[in-house]
Amino acid sequence: MTVTKMLFLIAMLGHLLLAWCDCLLIYAGGEKFGFSLMKDGAAMRKVFSRMPARNPLMSMLFGCLALCMCSGGYYALYLWMRPFSQAAALIMLLGCVLFFIPGTAHHVFCGAAEWFYIRMGMTEQAREAVTDFFRKTSAAMIACYVGMAAFGVTLFAMVVSGATPLPAWACAFNELLIAAVLFPLRIGGAGNWAGAAMFLSLLLLT
Repeated sequence: MTVTKMLFLIAMLGHLLLAWCDCLLIYAGGEKFGFSLMKDGAAMRKVFSRMPARNPLMSMLFGCLALCMCSGGYYALYLWMRPFSQAAALIMLLGCVLFFIPGTAHHVFCGAAEWFYIRMGMTEQAREAVTDFFRKTSAAMIACYVGMAAFGVTLFAMVVSGATPLPAWACAFNELLIAAVLFPLRIGGAGNWAGAAMFLSLLLLT
């Protein structure tokens, strides 16, 4: 197995681990948490009433490890793309930087907000505090998704145009497209399940 394929494998495992970390934050005591619930104190308190405080802590710690594992695969894709297009590779590298640096912060912010909400007794004051915290740190989330979009769109364009050795139909195995298919199903961690599927396909096709 080449170094590139090893990094793709590690990235796939990292995305699976990160999907589990997302589920620790999203499925609180068997019920699904959505950001819309942050407007309703009673509904939010009901959802989090059965969540152990260790869940967001585990999500933060293992999530940082998972993001480090994933970053190697994306960097390998940047290196793989360089011989075909320096410009596309540079866009993908910049996308990686936006994806992983603000993305790691965003993941930690989400876990910290949930942990403090639980530890503060899930009061209305706690809800207002974590909602304000999330709103003021949302720039990290926006930057993360901008980076992901830049990376995914560039990779899609290069593959579908035939600029890489991959067949044009392989553009379907793109994290953005797979996530778009999974999104209506409202599956927790859809973006990371999609990332794992993308790297699995790259393992088989490259």
